[in-house]
Amino acid sequence: MSKLTAPRGTFDILPEQASVRAGIERSACELLEAAGYGRIETPSFEVTELFARGVGEATDIVQKEMYSFDDGGGRSLTLRPEGTAPVCRAYVDHGMHKLAAPVRLYYLSSFFRAERPQAGRYRQFWQLGAESLGSEDPAVDAETIVLLARILARLGVAGVRLRLASLGSPETRAEYRVDLARYLRANEQRLAPNVRERIELNPLRAFDSDDPATREVMEQAPRLLERLSADDAEHFSTVRELLGRAGIVYEIDPTLVRGLDYYTRTLFEFTSDALGAQSGVAGGGRYDGLVEQLGGPPTPGIGWAAGIERIMMASSGLRAEQVEVDLYLAFEAARADAFETLIQARDAGLAAQMELAGRSLKGQLKQAERLGARFFAVVEGDSVRLRDMHAGTEETVERGALVDRLVAA
Repeated sequence: MSKLTAPRGTFDILPEQASVRAGIERSACELLEAAGYGRIETPSFEVTELFARGVGEATDIVQKEMYSFDDGGGRSLTLRPEGTAPVCRAYVDHGMHKLAAPVRLYYLSSFFRAERPQAGRYRQFWQLGAESLGSEDPAVDAETIVLLARILARLGVAGVRLRLASLGSPETRAEYRVDLARYLRANEQRLAPNVRERIELNPLRAFDSDDPATREVMEQAPRLLERLSADDAEHFSTVRELLGRAGIVYEIDPTLVRGLDYYTRTLFEFTSDALGAQSGVAGGGRYDGLVEQLGGPPTPGIGWAAGIERIMMASSGLRAEQVEVDLYLAFEAARADAFETLIQARDAGLAAQMELAGRSLKGQLKQAERLGARFFAVVEGDSVRLRDMHAGTEETVERGALVDRLVAA
C-alpha cells in the first residue's frame, strides 16, 4: 500500500514549530491587547458572495484562487482566502457599529488560496491580522502601522523595510484607472500576456509584474499618487508626519498596489530582505467603503495581515520553548505505585512524567536527562529514591510525602 502524504501546498505543524508559533502568538497578542484590540475568530468558510462582493470580482483571488464548493443545499461556500471581509461581515452581523469607535479587532487564523506553492507561500497558510473600524482619523492609520512595526521588531524579523503609498478616493482611482488603461493599451505589444488580459479588469496590477518588458513600460506610466484630491493628500501628509513622530522609517512607493479592490487612501507593505524575491511579510491599508458594500452603515476602516510562515522564515531569533519537567518517575516493578504518584504530582501542579516505554532503569535515567527533569524518582513500593538532578544529591523519602516535598521545593 502506497504512503499517503499531505496535499501539495499544505504542511503539518509539528510540536517544535507549534512551540515557536505559540511564542509568536503570545508576543503579538500582548502588544495588540495592550493597544485595545480584542480577539475575533470567524468561520473557516463563508458564503462565496462575501468575497465576490468585498474582495472584488476582478481580483486574482476571486477569479483564480478561491476554494469554493456547493454545500449540498445549492449554496456556494468558500474557504476564506483573507481575513478583512469576514471581520467586516461579523462587524455588521453583530451590530458592532453601536460600540464606541474605533472598534479594534485582531485574529490569528488559517486561510486558503489555490495558488502556486513556493517558499513562504502555501495553499493553506496562517495570518495574524488586525482591523480598526469606525474612524477615518489619520492617527488611526499611523497607530496601526506603528503597531505592526513593533510586532515585527519584537519577533526579530530581519531587514524590514516599509513601503508607503495612497490610493486616494474611489472616485480618484476610477478616473486614474481609465488613464492607466489607455496608457497600457497604447503599449500593449510590450506587455506580458497576463497583463494584457487584465487591462480592463484590473490595470493597477500591471505594477506588480515581474516581466522585464512590462516593468520598463510601467516606469513611464502615470502615477496615482500625483493625482490625489486635496483631502486625500492632506490625509496622507498627516499619516507621514505622525509616522515621523514615532520614529518610523519608510519609503514612498507610488507603484505600490494591492490585489484587493476594497483599499482606499493609505496603503502599506512591510518587506524583509531575508525573504529574497518574495519579500512581502505583512501589509494592509484603509478600506473606507467595505462595510457599506457588505450591507452595513458607512464605516471607515483600516487593517493589516502578517504571514506567520513568512515571519518564521525571516526571523532568526525564534526558538522553540523547552517545557520544564519537574519530576520524572521511574520504576522496575512498582508500575501502579508510580502511576498513582504521577497523578498526585500532576494534580498538585507539577510537570510530571513517568516511564512508559519499557526502558531499563539506566535507560530511564537517560530519558530524564534528555527531558531536563529537575528530579528523578525511582518508585520502590512505599519508598522512593529521589535524585536532585541539578544538585547531584540523592535521598530516600516516603512515597506518600514525595509530592508535598517537591511542591515545597
